[in-house]
Amino acid sequence: MMSVFCEVPQAAPVAVFKLTQDFNNDQFPNKVNLGVGAYRTDEGLPWVLPVVKKVEKLIVEDDKLNHEYLPILGLPEFRSSASKIVLGDDSPAIKENRVGAVQCLGGTGALKMGADFLRRFYNGNNNSKTPVYVSAPTWENHNAVFTNAGFEDVRPYKYWDAEKRGLDLTGFLGDLETCPERSIFVLHACAHNPTGTDPTPEQWMQIAAVMMRRKLFVFFDSAYQGFASGNLDKDAWAVRYFVSLGFEMFCAQSFSKNFGLYNERVGNLTIVARDVDNLKRILSQMEKIVRTTWSNPPSQGARVVAVTLTSSSLFLEWKDNVKTMADRVLLMRSHLKAQLQALGTPGTWDHITNQIGMFSFTGLNPRQVEYMVKEKHVYLMASGRINMCGLTSRNINYVAQSIHEAITRKVEKLIVEDDKLNHEYLPILGLPEFRSSASKIVLGDDSPAIKENRVGAVQCLGGTGALKMGADFLRRFYNGNNNSKTPVYVSAPTWENHNAVFTNAGFEDVRPYKYWDAEKRGSACGSCNPDLLFALSGMSLP
Repeated sequence: MMSVFCEVPQAAPVAVFKLTQDFNNDQFPNKVNLGVGAYRTDEGLPWVLPVVKKVEKLIVEDDKLNHEYLPILGLPEFRSSASKIVLGDDSPAIKENRVGAVQCLGGTGALKMGADFLRRFYNGNNNSKTPVYVSAPTWENHNAVFTNAGFEDVRPYKYWDAEKRGLDLTGFLGDLETCPERSIFVLHACAHNPTGTDPTPEQWMQIAAVMMRRKLFVFFDSAYQGFASGNLDKDAWAVRYFVSLGFEMFCAQSFSKNFGLYNERVGNLTIVARDVDNLKRILSQMEKIVRTTWSNPPSQGARVVAVTLTSSSLFLEWKDNVKTMADRVLLMRSHLKAQLQALGTPGTWDHITNQIGMFSFTGLNPRQVEYMVKEKHVYLMASGRINMCGLTSRNINYVAQSIHEAITRKVEKLIVEDDKLNHEYLPILGLPEFRSSASKIVLGDDSPAIKENRVGAVQCLGGTGALKMGADFLRRFYNGNNNSKTPVYVSAPTWENHNAVFTNAGFEDVRPYKYWDAEKRGSACGSCNPDLLFALSGMSLP
């Protein structure tokens, strides 16, 4: 008899868990897992926070505890302390009794609970057509959670500038301005996943101003409070700022990372309502949704968090544990950047240390990632995201060397395999993407000249060709139509081709300027041509 399930399609595996499975099956002795979203010690091992061990022992020894059902909305002391940690003890919303919470199964459960409620009740009784905006890129579950809740229009908003390897604030604000009013925006509270790039407080202010004016709904995802910077208050700044402006909003909280309670699924949905009456009605409907989802939440992980957050001594110990994790991540960022720079890996790697939190968006493309995984046995997401916690003092040199090889050894192969390329003539001035990127690497991405569109370039045959092109132009057009008599100064000594290039271009007066002090074996800058010194006097030297 044919099964009633024979038409069920095979689903694609969840990428991050498939990556871990592939890593576990790999027999290579120096393999490295940079995919899993969990903290690891410098020995590459999971870490149970010392404060968690202490609290678990206290719970076991507490004879008053039992295994009765928790209330539908969860452990009261967990819900209130979790909301306070993200909003702050002095939150105006808490003081006005318009903050409520739902204990959920991890951050995913908090997102799902909020999404289910919004689809049913936000701005009406059925909101399947309401646009939901998630950042591009974002944690892959964001799209799935809102789609599965019944939202039919989940869209990306601009966030990441791949060329600058930083925040695309202009694009972000542009999408806020042009989206339909009352759209829902999912914002990362801190340590953006996967880019590790957050708006500054000043940029958050600009974002909030547009969202308030456009009547957009804020749904924060706070999965890394304390883990991003090591400071709980700093990592909650954006959430608290939005509350201070009077936003109604949801905030999904996860305690997987900052408590190391990955398998306990400890999450909280903090609700900031307009007033007490609205909050009561929201929570009444939340109870109905919970009842048909998990009915009652589990207690162990929530109790660990609640006991820790409500004890001043345990709270201080937890903050110290969190800072230990955050500091190790910062150290690995610094070391990886230094290794790549020491290897002379092409490109700029400042983004490694500019980003924060568990993840770094390396900028590696899919083919470079494929090389890393298949040839070097370094496992990372196809997006180029790596978990900085997977780096250790023992494997960081190997990882840096692998990244270097992926970038430098694969370029020619990538070109050969690109079917879109051909042997047509290039533009006279050369390959546009080469010219622009070459100018940026010497002038800097933030060059005022580039921003003002007064930088151009000519692709040449090596450095000699670039010198010749410049010399030919200057002889013809510099300070007039014919400049063969204009003096050209080259350092003494200099590369021998300098003299020849300018002489062959038609300059009749190529002179040396003093540069090397043979006696001091150093610069003879004090003896340089007076004209050169005069020119230098107006520059800001390093």
